[in-house]
Amino acid sequence: MRCYWKRSLMTLGSLSLFFLLLLFVSLGLRTEEDSFATEESRRWAREVAMRQIYSERNGENFRELWNSSLPINISYSHLAGFPNHKKKYLTVGLSSVKRKRGNYLLETLKSIFEQSSNEELKEMVVVVHLADFDQAWNSKVVKDISRKFSHHVLSGHLIVIHAPQEHYPPLQGLKRNFNDAPDRVQFRSKQNVDYAFLLNFCANLSRYYLMLEDDIHCSKSFFTAIKKVLTSREGSYWVTLEFSKLGYIGKLYQSSDLPRLAQFLLMFYQEMPCDWLLVHFRVLLTQKDVIRFKPSLFQHNGFYSSFLGTANRLKDDDFEEDSIDLPDNPPAAIYTNISTFENYNPSKAYSNVDEYFWGKSPLVGDYFTIVFVKPVVLTRLRIQSGTEERQSDMLHAGLVELGKDPARIKEKVECSSYVKLGRFENGQFESKDIDKKIHSAVSCIKIVVTESQKEWLIIRSTSIWTKQSKA
Repeated sequence: MRCYWKRSLMTLGSLSLFFLLLLFVSLGLRTEEDSFATEESRRWAREVAMRQIYSERNGENFRELWNSSLPINISYSHLAGFPNHKKKYLTVGLSSVKRKRGNYLLETLKSIFEQSSNEELKEMVVVVHLADFDQAWNSKVVKDISRKFSHHVLSGHLIVIHAPQEHYPPLQGLKRNFNDAPDRVQFRSKQNVDYAFLLNFCANLSRYYLMLEDDIHCSKSFFTAIKKVLTSREGSYWVTLEFSKLGYIGKLYQSSDLPRLAQFLLMFYQEMPCDWLLVHFRVLLTQKDVIRFKPSLFQHNGFYSSFLGTANRLKDDDFEEDSIDLPDNPPAAIYTNISTFENYNPSKAYSNVDEYFWGKSPLVGDYFTIVFVKPVVLTRLRIQSGTEERQSDMLHAGLVELGKDPARIKEKVECSSYVKLGRFENGQFESKDIDKKIHSAVSCIKIVVTESQKEWLIIRSTSIWTKQSKA
């Protein structure tokens, strides 16, 4: 195994620096840990990267590595439970180490199982990687888990594993990027490897993989909410779907990407924190924008960090205990003839992130049209315009129409026939039980401005619920 690491690290040495710096340029590292990266270091990174970017040899080396998604050869210790021969729908993965203060793993597992029905549990498996090198601690924790969750272990719902220390790359004398202290660099570097080994183990257990931390609380029926989103996005391209805005919590991947993600974390394990690497991985696989759903399905529940036991009371203010009513928002294209202000583009009104469409004074007859990739049966629709800060930038007069029979007309797609669904009131629109009024699938939702207004227009969110087809 040591030979494996020597070969890998020698091959990746100069390449990892090149690619790391290239990623710094493309993303600007806008994360919650930006305080560790000074403006001077980022400027230096950009200058060096520009000299490296056009190195053909580096590009070829990386393409060869990227096309290789072989699993990592690890001899895991199975501490409790074993994989089921039949693939599940979802794997929930957690990595846990001994903390200086507090331990939340058992409460996290309790929340996962209590917030899931028996039917939901049949389609999922929870994998815990006890990643501490203290074997006495691992033994104690696995005994506690086996005693408290014996039913789930015996039912194949819970697996506990450990990757032996001998498989880890060097964790001493690492590069001190961002001038981090050596103990912090060692902690986050090992954490990257912990997650890489967890991902590697989970690659063939299910169709999808959900990354959680070991100190979280789940919303009720989070599994059903996630499955509902996945059903609505079937056929669309995505790399990462996010069900929390915090750290490594609630990040969803397709299991087919896990070997590649595991290799990626190992490749750059000493370069930066895991949450930064996850962002780079998403962008590298050409998903430029964050796809995050609200309300959040998971809440950070710990009071003390796993690093040094320092206070960490970070909370996700978008979390809701009961989030089963998550909107679907099926894949769609957006078209409008309203002049867009700067980069407040129309797609931002359709996402679930804290962004919005902002257009200049709309005129009577102007439109904002959502065209679905596939026709859908609508059950509920909610459109919100304006914001608390800019309440006047709402749609003062407008109606909503539903259309079918889409066709391409020059540079846009437009439905050939529409029926009126209703009008905006005080800048808001909501309609329920649409499937009882409109008895066929629709391909377009069209907002039509019925009176010109001097104020600009913000469409801050469009939430769509659909009737799910039976499996």
